[in-house]
Amino acid sequence: MRYVVFNQKGGVGKSTIACNLAAISAAEGLRTLLVDLDPQGNSSHYLMGSPAEDASHSAAAFFEQTLRFTAKLSDIHGHIVATPWENLDLLPSHPSLDELHAKLESRYKIYKLRDALEEIGQTYDRIYVDTPPALNFYTRSALIAAQGCLIPFDCDDFSRRALYTLLDNVQEIRADHNEELKVSGIVVNQFQPRATLPQKLVQELIDEGLPVLQPYLSASVKIKESHQLSRPMIHLDARHKLSQELVALHQQLKP
Repeated sequence: MRYVVFNQKGGVGKSTIACNLAAISAAEGLRTLLVDLDPQGNSSHYLMGSPAEDASHSAAAFFEQTLRFTAKLSDIHGHIVATPWENLDLLPSHPSLDELHAKLESRYKIYKLRDALEEIGQTYDRIYVDTPPALNFYTRSALIAAQGCLIPFDCDDFSRRALYTLLDNVQEIRADHNEELKVSGIVVNQFQPRATLPQKLVQELIDEGLPVLQPYLSASVKIKESHQLSRPMIHLDARHKLSQELVALHQQLKP
């Protein structure tokens, strides 16, 4: 199963959710790949720390290779690296993704990621794709490559307004490029149950019939420690409330 974690709004927890779900999948014995398409490389640093800065093994190197007529889809294997966590591999980001963007778009390489992930599909049980906070070439590539879309939602009015446009964009990709793509759910992040506004906003989404997943992910300073140490929550403190919420969220995802 291939999931894309997508929101056009930055700072909503895309990388945190993608990495932690991938780490949980791997910890449960599923062969897992995380693909980091955000030039900022937050997911890569979260899982690997500084070693993720090697340009020779990266999503940028893979996409650059697709510009050559001699490239094979199976070549993506050469750009995937093992993480410190058993069963979890990474196709790291690199800042040069920004430089490649216009060239890839003009050469219409939008289906290359899908084709490559399908080519190596037997190698992995779960694939998660982290995306930039924009609807650009890399995000469209990820939506075309995925079967399920997870949408982080951080409980403010700006996020709610952006959500409807985002859902329309996903439906357009589904109609034009990828009939398999479905919205697997909205992931409520940084939830504060004692605050009135988050409760009100989430309930309104539910009342509208939108696929809001439970449990909601609590706001916690522990996640900052997790980022700093490059240790997903399941490996940092498996008994922590947020770790347990992430495990329960993972169980909601269809295989």
